[in-house]
Amino acid sequence: MDNVISFYVGVRFGTSTKAYYFSTEMGDLKIGDLVVTETVAGVEIGTVCTAPIGLNNYGSSLALKPIIRKPTQEDLGNYEYNNEESKRALDITEEEVQRLGLPMNLLEATYTLDGSKVTITYTSDNRVDFRELLRVLAPQLQCRIELRQIASRDKAKMVGGIAICGLPLCCSTFLTQFDGISISRAKNQMLTLNIPKLSGPCGKLICCLLYEDDLYTEAKKNYPHIGSPIKLMEGEYTVSGFNILSRTVKVTNPLDTKLISLDDYNAAATKMAKSYSSKKSEPSPNHA
Repeated sequence: MDNVISFYVGVRFGTSTKAYYFSTEMGDLKIGDLVVTETVAGVEIGTVCTAPIGLNNYGSSLALKPIIRKPTQEDLGNYEYNNEESKRALDITEEEVQRLGLPMNLLEATYTLDGSKVTITYTSDNRVDFRELLRVLAPQLQCRIELRQIASRDKAKMVGGIAICGLPLCCSTFLTQFDGISISRAKNQMLTLNIPKLSGPCGKLICCLLYEDDLYTEAKKNYPHIGSPIKLMEGEYTVSGFNILSRTVKVTNPLDTKLISLDDYNAAATKMAKSYSSKKSEPSPNHA
């Protein structure tokens, strides 16, 4: 009997860009193929987003759920019907949210493939008591209802938009998880601490502060510490700043401020160090 070769593939659901991995015996799956899978929410249709990878290359300790099948015509019919029902469910929920005066910003509704459950996603600045909402929705939607609150960054990822760089938001194109971003990263990159300008559409610090942070940390090792003394031909100065992009060092004294190249600074620092070293090696005039 031939050995069965197993694979795993990445699958995305709805508008999400995050890939979830499933095992499969179908080595002929291609990127863009629709597949039926069982998720924590129930049975759903997703889109394959990676080529099949040998299961022996899977490095995570998380157990993989299997892909059930490629969708049948009945599955595809249910999928299209559920998409229309999702719009109706969202409209009904929005109406009830307004009537009850709940502080909820609804984003989308998604049905499982068999229509037994609908997940309604929303954002809110506060915790919401939605018990009354569930009570009035149950007879209208006639299925299990899950109200799922997400954070502002997840909303931006779901909705999409244009970033300050003029390109589509990173979170809606390729980012699959969000790392912690603090104001210390902006300080490390010597950016002006203007919070509105450093914030994305989600209202949080822009994710791209992560991209060059390690490079700035490494590059700053080549620059002098703020407050370091330096002797130039024009006199004695103190380092008051530097610019990594232009490779310049800002030096000041009570009468003057100037920008010099990093190379010129290093040359002056080397000359000053040699002068100091030679003075230390000279014998004392009082030494017999």
